[in-house]
Amino acid sequence: MLLTLSIFIPLLGAVAVLLLPKDNHNLIRWTSVGIAVAAFIPIVVLTVGYTDPDGESAADTLLAERQRAIDAAPEAARSAILALTATDVAEANDPGTMADLPADDARAAQWVLVKGDRAAEAAYHEAWELAVAAQAAITQNLKYVEYGSWIPGFNIHYILGVDGLSLPLIFLSGLLWILCFVYSFNITKGVKAYFALFLLLETGLIGVFAALDFFLFYVFWEIVLLPMYFLIGYWGGPKRVYAAIKFFIYTLVGSVVMLVAMLALYWHGGYDTFNLLTLIGMSGNFDSTFQMWIFMALFLGFAIKVPVFPFHTWLPDAHVQAPTAVSVILAGVLLKMGGYGFFRFSYTLAPEAGTSEFMVMFIGALGLINIVYGALCAMAQTDFKSLVAYSSVSHMGFVLLGLAAFTPEGIMGSVFQMFSHGVSSAMMFLLVGVLYDRAHHRDLNNFGGIGLQMPYYTGFAIIGFFTSLGLPGLAGFIGEMSVFMGSLNAEGFDWTGTSLYAPLPRWVVYAALPGVVLTAGYILWAVQRVYMGEAKKEEYKTYSDLSGREVFALVPLAIMCIALGVWPQVLIDYMNPTLDALREFITTAGIGG
Repeated sequence: MLLTLSIFIPLLGAVAVLLLPKDNHNLIRWTSVGIAVAAFIPIVVLTVGYTDPDGESAADTLLAERQRAIDAAPEAARSAILALTATDVAEANDPGTMADLPADDARAAQWVLVKGDRAAEAAYHEAWELAVAAQAAITQNLKYVEYGSWIPGFNIHYILGVDGLSLPLIFLSGLLWILCFVYSFNITKGVKAYFALFLLLETGLIGVFAALDFFLFYVFWEIVLLPMYFLIGYWGGPKRVYAAIKFFIYTLVGSVVMLVAMLALYWHGGYDTFNLLTLIGMSGNFDSTFQMWIFMALFLGFAIKVPVFPFHTWLPDAHVQAPTAVSVILAGVLLKMGGYGFFRFSYTLAPEAGTSEFMVMFIGALGLINIVYGALCAMAQTDFKSLVAYSSVSHMGFVLLGLAAFTPEGIMGSVFQMFSHGVSSAMMFLLVGVLYDRAHHRDLNNFGGIGLQMPYYTGFAIIGFFTSLGLPGLAGFIGEMSVFMGSLNAEGFDWTGTSLYAPLPRWVVYAALPGVVLTAGYILWAVQRVYMGEAKKEEYKTYSDLSGREVFALVPLAIMCIALGVWPQVLIDYMNPTLDALREFITTAGIGG
């Protein structure tokens, strides 16, 4: 219920905002802030309660739903359904147990009681799905699972749940919405529509991170597309229409490819289900060729969102033209949809393909290109916002590098990097927005002396930009260092008993190391041009320091940058059980861990 509240409070809030008087801007703004806070409360409860060892596990919830499905069947068929599902699940997951199962003639007799009765057949299929889902390797770390039938005719369910991979991103999303709404009080154009679209966007984004039915996930994925298109296209800069259309086309192409993969998974093998946990539980039955096609299709769909070179060109345009708060959401959490998709879908549904020699080198090479190419592009920018946009391309390359290595440190570093980059990039875009609100330009070569005139602002800027640089003691250092350590250990790691026969070569890691130097170069150069030296315009000397609204938006992010740098274990403890189970499942390409 808590996940449902966190998803649909913003949606209901968007409707409420649309009913408010359009001329009462303050009422609209404060109502939107209140709705964002209301949606964040269940997220906080989820976050605090996730580590409770006495909480109900996902397997318990799914098995209870399985029993409910059996109880809903005709009485004469219930015992047969129970026996059949036990047989089928055991056969799919552990053929060695077949000696303990009913003989073929006994199974045939049980099937007679089910075959031909639509209610019994439906109950059998649902019970089988839930039994397989309950035994899937990643299910052990899922909590707060909510299950219900949505479109029975197509076997589509309403399934939500969180684990150490999704919950940190949901928490970051809920927090950023509050901060962005407070920062957006300076919006005066189409205020009602702006906040309503923002709330709709929150519903889609949290739904993406919580959905455990592929069809439901896809619906939330598409919900994100429309409000972001309008937020860029109507409230953006001079080239906003071009940027919005480019964003829409790129994302739509990825969505179409993902849809093809989703339908292929639905029909392949006759499973006829979108239940992600069931599909993961049966992924070991997918042949190598099918897995490779599925992995490539899903990888392409998610790579566009990350974005991965060469699908990155929509990102700088979208960032430069988008309003500040939209850029914060875009960099802070929307890009993480792609990285999350790699972990949740690509690797779990096609584990053999994801750990093949070709994909290890392919993803490692893309990570290397993203890191170095993104840093070089950032160094060449004169637009402050464009520099931060290209820095996102570079930093998300570390996520790919850790994925390619697939060591415990590499995977942990990848997910930590997603979260820390979400915090630091959100903070940097806010900092750029604060300066743009005063100077009305972002030309790096025309700034200077801001540090003396706006000391508090500059203090926050140092925290945000040095976190992005990867300075030890700040959050950005932990993810990057873990990725490098995990990647360097890949060749020497004991892969005995796993399907990964081609660890990431160390030369790929060595080639990526200059990206760290380039990052330091463009960050320090930007800090020097903007904050140091003499003011290049007299008007800079008249700028006021941070307002209360701006301080409110920056302080939580600054605290997180520092806290995660000196005490990263608080986040690692959330992530590691989930990531360890995920890695064990994928590297063994097995069923049920």
